[in-house]
Amino acid sequence: MAILVTGGAGFIGSNFVRHWLQAHPHDAIVVVDSLTYAGNRSSLPEEGIVFVKGDIRDTALIGDLLRSYAVETLVHFAAESHVDRSIHSPETFLETNVLGTLRLLEATRDYVSSTRTTPFRFHHVSTDEVYGSLDPNDSPFVETSPYAPNSPYAASKAASDHLVRAWHHTYGLPVTITNCSNNYGPTHFPEKLIPLMLVNILHGHPLPVYGDGLNIRDWLYVADHCEGIDLAINKGKVGEVYNLGGNSEATNLQIIHMLCKRVATEFANDPSLSTRFPAYREASDPARLITFVADRPGHDRRYAINAAKAESELGYRPKETLESGLNKTVRWYLDNEVWWRSVMDGSYREWVSVNYDER
Repeated sequence: MAILVTGGAGFIGSNFVRHWLQAHPHDAIVVVDSLTYAGNRSSLPEEGIVFVKGDIRDTALIGDLLRSYAVETLVHFAAESHVDRSIHSPETFLETNVLGTLRLLEATRDYVSSTRTTPFRFHHVSTDEVYGSLDPNDSPFVETSPYAPNSPYAASKAASDHLVRAWHHTYGLPVTITNCSNNYGPTHFPEKLIPLMLVNILHGHPLPVYGDGLNIRDWLYVADHCEGIDLAINKGKVGEVYNLGGNSEATNLQIIHMLCKRVATEFANDPSLSTRFPAYREASDPARLITFVADRPGHDRRYAINAAKAESELGYRPKETLESGLNKTVRWYLDNEVWWRSVMDGSYREWVSVNYDER
């Protein structure tokens, strides 16, 4: 089978490409990515894939790739994905997440209607943020939860979900959709909570926490998410939506404490780390580093996923606990310092200073 992966040089996309290479070694994998700040060619394997630098809004390019490689499955990751950035630049999110998805759907529809004679699947990767915010005692989101996006990012992803659904019901495009909870793991760009905190811990920098730090997320290790997407593609029913979660709710403060504890353990077990990171402070005492900053506008209080449908219909079940997943994540960042240092350029540091000024 030939599979086309959009946004495959990003965090989840690159992990998915590696998963697919291992799980389906005989398939041809074509990756298209525009390599924005969060896309990194070095996150992808050197061999076993075809990489094309390009924009999903380029319908001619997408159509050529679909036809040239006789693609049977398209997995759509390409998206602007950070809430903070969407607050500052909402138009960028509409351009990529809404218009980009529209152009991709149209290129795919033309390909399927004019070329394909065998089954095809368009799989769209979305987020739990489209459902809005939960109160502490609310039941977790299910696939039929009403959409109530509260940020420009969430609104743009909600719009893209609706487009994918509409292209299925109106034009018969064979689609599936997954909505996932907060991912973490290897190659996560260090603007999101876990890699940002981890890098700051290693440098002894303040750990900026929005508001009171008690916002709750359901955390999903990225490899488990990739397995869930694989199951949805191969076992999911056309036209269906599947929620993928990690069964691991935790507050931002709890995540930071767990990271600090794990880093302290790694330093205790590996004396060479003290030489590599001389500015490291004793992370077993996170109160010394935590710095509360002004909350971001419209900050959702809680997300939680009920993945019962995916479990019963697909056999989906995350393998990693929050503790085991965080342990693997910390170890990966310690072993891949060259990767994360290479993406933290001047523009990244400027962005952090704008978003995390102390109170």
